[in-house]
Amino acid sequence: MEVFLVEPAILLSAFAMTLSTPLTTQYVYKRIWDQTSNFSVAFGSNVSQCDKNTSSPIFILQEEVQKKVSLFSLQMELSGLIPGMVSTFILLSLSDHQGRKLPMVLSAVGSLATSAWLCLLAYFSWPLELLIASSFVGALGGNYTTFWGACFAYIVDQCPDEKRRTIRIAILDLLIGLVTGLTALSSGYFLGALGFVWAFLVIALAVAMNLFYVVFILGTPAREALPPQAQGAAPSCGEAFRGLLSRTSALFQNASGHRRLLLCLLLLAMMSYFFVVVGTSPVFVLFELDAPLCWDAVYIGYGAALGSATFVSSFLGIWAFSYCMEDIHMAFVGLATTMGGMVMTAFSRVTWMMLSVRLLFLFLVVPLSVLRSMLSKVVSASEQGILFACISVLETLGGVIAISAFNGIYSATVAWYPGFTFLLSAALLLVPAVSLCAAKCVGQSRGSYALLIQEDAAEGDETDK
Repeated sequence: MEVFLVEPAILLSAFAMTLSTPLTTQYVYKRIWDQTSNFSVAFGSNVSQCDKNTSSPIFILQEEVQKKVSLFSLQMELSGLIPGMVSTFILLSLSDHQGRKLPMVLSAVGSLATSAWLCLLAYFSWPLELLIASSFVGALGGNYTTFWGACFAYIVDQCPDEKRRTIRIAILDLLIGLVTGLTALSSGYFLGALGFVWAFLVIALAVAMNLFYVVFILGTPAREALPPQAQGAAPSCGEAFRGLLSRTSALFQNASGHRRLLLCLLLLAMMSYFFVVVGTSPVFVLFELDAPLCWDAVYIGYGAALGSATFVSSFLGIWAFSYCMEDIHMAFVGLATTMGGMVMTAFSRVTWMMLSVRLLFLFLVVPLSVLRSMLSKVVSASEQGILFACISVLETLGGVIAISAFNGIYSATVAWYPGFTFLLSAALLLVPAVSLCAAKCVGQSRGSYALLIQEDAAEGDETDK
């Protein structure tokens, strides 16, 4: 029996991703600590192996470990940059001809291979450098951005009605927030009760269940939902590349000057905000492990759960704000609160203050969701697919670059001021703020988005004549 609900696949994927990220960081931290010192660190217990005395040899040691972990994370991200970007680019372009399940399956296979390799690596205590190789191999099948991009395209294929599509995506964001919050909250208990090997095995089993669901249970939408040209023979990879590049180019070339400018400004705002949010996410774990916070695995789980709850609060915020303000004003609210949260994080020195920081991140996801909606309004119905393909590719490239850059910055600055990375992040958020201000001016000068599209259509008709 076939089921046409992609939500279980995304929820299993979110569970695996949310559990994998903090556990992998803590595993790398433990291994590097063991290699650097003469005694091991007991992760998963309620005791933090951290010294707050700056003159203590343990404090000096933990600063050295912080640098090494950050650089190792940088190497891992760089190893998956090129294969992840190319895989996303090819698979999402081929999905118009081969169906949306192709990138889902290959991405799940890559995640399963990486999770299984983590189990073996932790069980046999193999050299940690092999983890870099597994990141490269796993990225060949795509990554979570690839999987989620294909899932959203699957929903679009099923929901030609725009209102129903918006409601289903909004519900999906809410479900993702719930599952990631609960998973992050329990990550410390997973580690304390099971240890690294069994915790990684749980992740591998979740990915295997996801792969089984996609291959054997998830139905294939009717081919009529795809564009007519997609129902023919599938092109080669080279043809798919050229086709995607030509359609991407046409997305900007066929637009009028004002619509092209508005599209570029909104893309700049979205990607610069995405760059900061994604880049700082792994730094939070390192910052919390370090002095003066010295959090253990359970507290890291609490912090991650509160951070993941932003999906829920952002959804509720969008639902409430939509009655009293425009999309762009909602984006400004999310930007302002996130900027305040980054500044507060930089000066957090005690646990209650670090937990309170999450209150300022309540609307963290609002700008991303709102900007997706604003971008979809700038392009016509026939350009929606290529728009979201471009966004997925940019997110893949920007995400890896962001994590690599912020890990490198944190490694270089942790010794003299650990909070510098978050102050820099707050400053970088001025880029999307300025872009949104410029987009607001362009939009007001030309009226509604629909009017811009109608003007382009009229210009196209006159050219044809």
